[in-house]
Amino acid sequence: MSYQHPKLKHDEGATSPTSSHQIGPLSHYVSHAEVRVSPLQLGAASIGDKWSGIMGSMDKESSLSSYSTPFMMPAQGNFIDTANSYQDETSEKFIGDWMGKRGIRDQMVIATTDSAIRIQMNYTSNSHKSLHMSVEASLKKLRTTYIDILYVHWWSFDTSAEEVMNSLHSLVVAGKDTPAWVVVKANQWAKFHGKTPFCIYQGKWSILERSFERDIIPMAKSGGLALAPWGVMGQHKQMTDEEKDVVKISHKLEEIAKEVGTQHITAVAVAYKARYVFLLIGGRKVEHLHDNFEALDIKLTPAQVKAVEEVLPFNEGYPKIMVGDGTHDPIWVAEAGHTARWPDAPPLNP
Repeated sequence: MSYQHPKLKHDEGATSPTSSHQIGPLSHYVSHAEVRVSPLQLGAASIGDKWSGIMGSMDKESSLSSYSTPFMMPAQGNFIDTANSYQDETSEKFIGDWMGKRGIRDQMVIATTDSAIRIQMNYTSNSHKSLHMSVEASLKKLRTTYIDILYVHWWSFDTSAEEVMNSLHSLVVAGKDTPAWVVVKANQWAKFHGKTPFCIYQGKWSILERSFERDIIPMAKSGGLALAPWGVMGQHKQMTDEEKDVVKISHKLEEIAKEVGTQHITAVAVAYKARYVFLLIGGRKVEHLHDNFEALDIKLTPAQVKAVEEVLPFNEGYPKIMVGDGTHDPIWVAEAGHTARWPDAPPLNP
């Protein structure tokens, strides 16, 4: 017998395939704020009906019905990531209508962005005016009085860190697609002046694209920022034979998929990164979501992780190639005598 809290509603109108998979458990997401989220978050760039020629789109009915079951009780999915500009603003509208129809706004954790509301100069920067107009429009489209997580979509460089952090001070904020040094500078200024610092970073990270590991991850570990990577499946490039590197990775994923007992190499790709962070996953069919949920049941061994990473050796670049990344003593320290250090805590499996 399953227990259902009287205030938490099942979606009786869902039409997606039957699945008993739990997306949960819900975990503490941000070290500087109390919020618990599902280990996978729904990337809503494909929800909407205006970008069919760019990345595909869905009409309103299929958007609302297809994603109802995976992101409702008892599956425990509660985390949706959208943006003010996705699908020419219809993504936020569809999500707002979906939550309003079901009366579930307070059960959900909604992340959206500023800086891109319209293709007009004063609506695409990081300025106070742009932030004000963007948040006002997002609240209206999402049919809500608050936003759980607001990302600065990109860094415009012409807006000072002081203006950005002053404008964001009263909000729960995060950085996205922004150089590590900018986040450090902005957070340092915010702390010195009693303002709210960035607490989440969102960026591109996959088996094929690992430059996220050079500066962004060390910055996040040092500053206590949560990480929300997108493009974890190489934006589906693992599924094709167009490039030699892609073919190599795909074959290795297929090999490991057989070892762990799954038919979906995308599940292995998600499992490879899901040990560390809260991933954005997307797609235009609910079947795609269920394939990705399989990753939560896959526990890759250290040997399997190493096998994936050895397919395409990653050059960490200078200065790490000279002084290391802090997990071991630099060579000149090690040569001075025998030392020992505590290893980093291993990643938690979702």
